[in-house]
Amino acid sequence: MSDLPSIIARKEGRIGRLTLNRPKALNALDLDMIRLMTKALLDWRDDDAVVAIMVDAVGEKAFCAGGDILALTGARGGDLSGPANFYAEEYRLNTLIKEYPKPYVAMIDGIVMGGGVGISVHGTRRVAGDRTLFAMPETGIGFYPDVGGSYFLPRMEGKTGIWLALTGARLKAPDAYALGIATDYAPSDQHEQIKARLVEDAKRADDVAVIVDSLTGTPEDGQVPAQQAVIDHCFGADSVESIIENLREDDGDWARKQKKILKTKSPLALKITLRQMSEGQNLNFRAAMQMELGLSLKFLAGNDFYEGVRALLVDRDNTPVWQPADLSDISNDDVAAYFVPLAGPDALRFLSE
Repeated sequence: MSDLPSIIARKEGRIGRLTLNRPKALNALDLDMIRLMTKALLDWRDDDAVVAIMVDAVGEKAFCAGGDILALTGARGGDLSGPANFYAEEYRLNTLIKEYPKPYVAMIDGIVMGGGVGISVHGTRRVAGDRTLFAMPETGIGFYPDVGGSYFLPRMEGKTGIWLALTGARLKAPDAYALGIATDYAPSDQHEQIKARLVEDAKRADDVAVIVDSLTGTPEDGQVPAQQAVIDHCFGADSVESIIENLREDDGDWARKQKKILKTKSPLALKITLRQMSEGQNLNFRAAMQMELGLSLKFLAGNDFYEGVRALLVDRDNTPVWQPADLSDISNDDVAAYFVPLAGPDALRFLSE
């Protein structure tokens, strides 16, 4: 499908179908893809011939591995209007999906990270497969879990969302299902059958749930629920330093692994992310997205996002030089500055405004 556009939008039966078509880039989202998805969803929102939306992807490796980060960080020191527009349009798309009046089914087999989470987790149904691999790994590149992470992560059971946000832990299908990131599961080789049935048999919006329910089941048990008590205790602290201390005191194998992981992340990103989780649990979705645009623009004006991308994705030396280098060098005022709301023309405007 390489000769087709990066988003293949078409009506099949009574389904509005969107297929991500950048398999060599693991279907990473660029601005053109965001705009194509937005246009199709707006066109189909009031189209009586379309009863539901289905989103899938070309290739077996990835549903969508995130945003096109290399394109975003290429503007360092120059004009940031391009990256700013990207985030504003991406967050408008996330909000459109969250508020969409018709069933929205995301077939999330393969890698689902960052921006891929934003175009799936806010939908009605998320069908995982054997290849599903979920993560919000942003703190590892000096960023924070955006695309609505402020909203859905702190609403997960206990402190699980905080653990995922800070560590970037990767979840396979059983845990994605157990934690509610996936609403459904079917073996990968059965996903085409689900898609075909939706196209052939969905005549009304209510048919979507019946079809998905009839063709999905329960995966094997996940591993995360067994750690729930440790997650809730250790990641329930009100500072990153206290979380690390809780993990040190626990001293189990799992806790030691989490402490080691946290030591590799951007200290600034960790502190901002923990504050983000606290703020987000009390915000409605639109307010969360407003906050996220402000956070993203401030990260774009800083150091760690560019340094993380350089170290992990460009030079691949895996030795980012974070600034500041230590948690103790970051004050509460430093963190609070990231949460000053955007005003006037900088603020996020939604599609309905």
